[in-house]
Amino acid sequence: MPTKNIETVLLIVAHPDDETLWAGGAILLHPEWKCFVISTCRGGDAERAHRFRKALEILKADGAMADLDDGPDQIPLSPQELESTILDLLPSTPFDLLITHHPKGEYTHHLRHEEVSKAVVDLWNEGKIAARNLWTFAYQDADGAYFPEAMKDAGILILLPLEIWNQKYQIITQTYGFAAVSWEAKACPKTEAFNQIHKAKPFEITTF
Repeated sequence: MPTKNIETVLLIVAHPDDETLWAGGAILLHPEWKCFVISTCRGGDAERAHRFRKALEILKADGAMADLDDGPDQIPLSPQELESTILDLLPSTPFDLLITHHPKGEYTHHLRHEEVSKAVVDLWNEGKIAARNLWTFAYQDADGAYFPEAMKDAGILILLPLEIWNQKYQIITQTYGFAAVSWEAKACPKTEAFNQIHKAKPFEITTF
């Protein structure tokens, strides 16, 4: 795991719980990291926002939330509005590592994950997010055939120790309050996966 010289980490996700589902184990494995988490949606949901803050306390991270539309219709967001929202929440300090969603998301299909990925990669490429390294989550679900699992060809694979996975699972089920039979609890990965981006390239979001 290429974590040498990483002290500060910026994690930008679409929803509160994404930070735990897809990267919570990596954060728990590195208590020395100083993490800041941005969630672009659900800031106006008082209960979800409260749970997000509690999750960050356990992860020993700071963070901020926006309240962009996340309704069931998933109407595409304005790229300009999304980028502006992210920039408004950014701390002024540079980071060693930036982590965000995979360009195609982590499962089939959530437009907000894809939109956040594109916005973050574009901002990083343009030098508007100051970070030395960029990782994207690397999960797949074969078009919904199974729960998301680590891509076997991901550049960074982290098999979580049972104790760490249990902590992560407890954040999902106890802190966020998802039942054991929920999608979130069943999907909670025991192996976390990331791809390191060396030179971001433009990509298109596919809408359905």
